[in-house]
Amino acid sequence: MSHNEKPSWARELEEMTMKIKLVAAAALVVSLAAPAFAADEFYVVQNAKTKKCTVVDKKPTESSMTVVSPAGAVYKTKAEAEAGMKTVKACS
Repeated sequence: MSHNEKPSWARELEEMTMKIKLVAAAALVVSLAAPAFAADEFYVVQNAKTKKCTVVDKKPTESSMTVVSPAGAVYKTKAEAEAGMKTVKACS
């Protein structure tokens, strides 16, 4: 082994550290990208108290918000949901 050469265990440790960093970076990218892919469902909902309709990107779980789109329709874009909201009698 020459003077500048690292022992094999040191090289293995460096390789393992790089692999861990790569996996951590990949996990971070996936966790940040996942919400962007999830937002392909939009609902027309009505607030039970105010009777005001809005478009949301998650199906409501609160009893104060009710899905009022025709037949509980799920829209793929916010624009589609907004157009659909105009056809709902409860939102007029």
